[in-house]
Amino acid sequence: MKQFLVMLIGLALLGTGMTACSTASNEEGNAEATTTSEADVNVNQAPEAQAVAVNNEADQLTGYQVGDKATDFKLMGTDDKEHSLGDMADVKGYVITFTCNHCPYSVLYEDRLIDFHNAYAAKGYPVIAINPNDPRVQPEDSIELMKERAKEKSFPFLYLFDEGQAIYPQYGATRTPHVFLLDKDMVVRYIGAIDNNAREASAVTEKYLEKAIEALEAGQQPDPNFTKAVGCTIKAKKS
Repeated sequence: MKQFLVMLIGLALLGTGMTACSTASNEEGNAEATTTSEADVNVNQAPEAQAVAVNNEADQLTGYQVGDKATDFKLMGTDDKEHSLGDMADVKGYVITFTCNHCPYSVLYEDRLIDFHNAYAAKGYPVIAINPNDPRVQPEDSIELMKERAKEKSFPFLYLFDEGQAIYPQYGATRTPHVFLLDKDMVVRYIGAIDNNAREASAVTEKYLEKAIEALEAGQQPDPNFTKAVGCTIKAKKS
């Protein structure tokens, strides 16, 4: 009985959002959809189990690995301007965050990303948010609705659209949110989750992204440099 009650409480926390996310994926015929939870995580798990450090970078099957140099891009933002990393001055690194409008996990992290950018952009580590989803698969992630969301939340960071979905495969992003921390030379130094509790910011016990930046500032390598990203699957265009 106790286990049954715990299960009901866990499902209630993100039930609506996760159902919508999974239903959309199934109805849209996304080729990547599976019978498992879209977040690839059991919502009944203890929060600290939602994101785990992974020492074996081979778990990232495609895209950049830690130590690879990323190529620059030019993407349209919600400000109706094109942006590239090379256009940004006085930076020590880049917090590339693949995120979107519709995913409940991305929504849970919005305020944390705002706070993070406000704290770290001045130190040389701005957030660059990129929506990788195809709006033909997930209409909530269109550039028009991105503009509305950016205005509604007063995003202080760039919110860019990966039109044509050319960028996220290069990085190897698989979830929203999925973070890639680059140093000033665009070398990948950390890949994975922002922290270890998507559901409740006040219960976070491991701030992976912050810890990675602190390591770079101290001239050290982030440890861990790779964690499992937790979130919704990226909505790829139909082949």
